[in-house]
Amino acid sequence: MAWSERQRAMLDEMGVRLWLPPETKFQRAPVDTPQPIAQQVQAVVPVAPSPRGDRPTGVDAMDWPALREAVTNCSACKLCQGRRQTVFGVGHPHAHWMVVGEAPGEQEDRQGEPFVGKSGQLLDNMLRAIGLTRAQAEPAQQVYIANTIKCRPPGNRNPEPEELAQCEPFLIRQVELVKPKIILAMGRFAVQSLLRSNEPIGRLRGRVHRYQGVPLIVTYHPAYLLRNLEDKARAWDDLCLALQTLKAVDAP
Repeated sequence: MAWSERQRAMLDEMGVRLWLPPETKFQRAPVDTPQPIAQQVQAVVPVAPSPRGDRPTGVDAMDWPALREAVTNCSACKLCQGRRQTVFGVGHPHAHWMVVGEAPGEQEDRQGEPFVGKSGQLLDNMLRAIGLTRAQAEPAQQVYIANTIKCRPPGNRNPEPEELAQCEPFLIRQVELVKPKIILAMGRFAVQSLLRSNEPIGRLRGRVHRYQGVPLIVTYHPAYLLRNLEDKARAWDDLCLALQTLKAVDAP
């Protein structure tokens, strides 16, 4: 009820005190000032893509220096991200024998040469047993050694199909430049990649295959032989088959 000034004066004279509710001061609740959208949403910094590129073109026409440079600078698959260096290959550029392995391991990645360490020592012994070497010699004695993969897979994992496919043109060109009389394929992934086969090595051994028109003999990888000594005798049989095959190639 609203009292007039006159009524209040009369009541005051009568000793009647009016009770009036305390004046309430309403305060507005603080209202957050809308922030610009750019401040409300935390900025998302895009992660730079891994350095990847296309495989160099014209590999099938490259000479040795151009091919080596193309492999060194290749970034066609993700293996380029973790390598110390590429592992191109070593040996006589016109060797009669070409040895093809799987992928570089840690030691190969460090030294830039295929088949080093204990497996490399075993390979050297196997080659020496049939009159061959990786050291400098005539093309009939000095082999050429390469891998199907030119970069080390992380943690020495198995190479992936895309990685094998990206590296294959390099290996094909190496075979074309070397022009070997025989190829010795060592290890499951090298064998299955070269022959386009999922068959285990045990079923592919003991007969002559062909890669790019060159006779190819299948055998075990030296690293496998170090873990499975009982198969060294089978590997010796493979070397003997390779010798017989080469003699047949050289026969008039």
